[in-house]
Amino acid sequence: MEVVKFIIGLVFLVVGAEALVRGSGKLAIKYGVSPLVVGLTVVAFGTSSPEMAVSVASARDGNVDIAVGNVVGSNIFNILFILGLCALISPLFINRQVIRKEVPIMIGASLLLVAFGADGEIQRYESALLVVLVIVYTSVLIRQSRKENKPGDADLEAEGISLTSTWDSKLHVQIGLIVGGLVLLVIGASWLVDAAIVFADSLGVSKAVIGLTIVAAGTSMPEVATSILATIRGQRDIAVGNVIGSNLFNILAVVGLSGLVAPVPLVIAESIQNFDFWVMLVVAVACLPIFFTGSLIARWEGAVFLVYYVAYTVYLVLDSQDHDALGTYSNVMLLFVLPITVVTIGIVGVRQRRSRQGMTSAV
Repeated sequence: MEVVKFIIGLVFLVVGAEALVRGSGKLAIKYGVSPLVVGLTVVAFGTSSPEMAVSVASARDGNVDIAVGNVVGSNIFNILFILGLCALISPLFINRQVIRKEVPIMIGASLLLVAFGADGEIQRYESALLVVLVIVYTSVLIRQSRKENKPGDADLEAEGISLTSTWDSKLHVQIGLIVGGLVLLVIGASWLVDAAIVFADSLGVSKAVIGLTIVAAGTSMPEVATSILATIRGQRDIAVGNVIGSNLFNILAVVGLSGLVAPVPLVIAESIQNFDFWVMLVVAVACLPIFFTGSLIARWEGAVFLVYYVAYTVYLVLDSQDHDALGTYSNVMLLFVLPITVVTIGIVGVRQRRSRQGMTSAV
């Protein structure tokens, strides 16, 4: 029964997020908001609405481990799994603005979250600061967008907002989509969290592990669908931008609002504080050198991302069960796999830079 409840809750989250994105996106465009702003804000925020619904509901009910684990796990999942899978479908070319601005901001937000959680909890005033920062970030995006070119219709189609559809062009339909989407998100979040708690108890693992894995992957399904669709349609900037924007929103808005509605400060599980926070930060930092190697994520780099997500998940399972193989597994990852990956990426980066310099000299 709990499995059915979990699946229905997940379906409600995905459908609710899609309805919210479509309704709010069309409504914003109708009232003169530029498509670029819609793409940077409504779509990125809308696809993160399941994380928002689940984390806020969990924090309100005192299930803080799920609330925080969901955000940290989703950010890790977004980069390693979603970008990895999209890169396997087609190499992802990275926009310079993403490399120079968005990724550093994402790294800064990740650092801020780690710093706030260094004492084992996130205070209410720290949560308020995160909310203020997401408001400032959104305001800056809106100002910048007025100076830039608007994307074409194909860009918005890849993000799930059709400018040619007529059935959702009426005001009452758009409002209905927004309200219906929010209702589905609330119900879906409640059912998903309830089922996740039962899973944690029955499997003998912590709520933090469930939040980092099952819940995180489930609430990231809108990002999966949006990014894969954008990649298949050739809108690969959207695939990358959606992930980076969602990660920023998760840290600033989701954690911020969760901390504000929680009856007590957000207590960070020791396992998250000592390990998962740092994995999230390392994964964010790893985007810079990988993106700089030719300003793209090659297929083999996407495969590396996916392998590391599997390795990370295996570690969580072994650690939750206190398995005898955990020590050996950790040593293999730290002493062999990670160093080899870093060296390989460095060599490839140097070769590609030399190749570009050679082409420039020839011209």
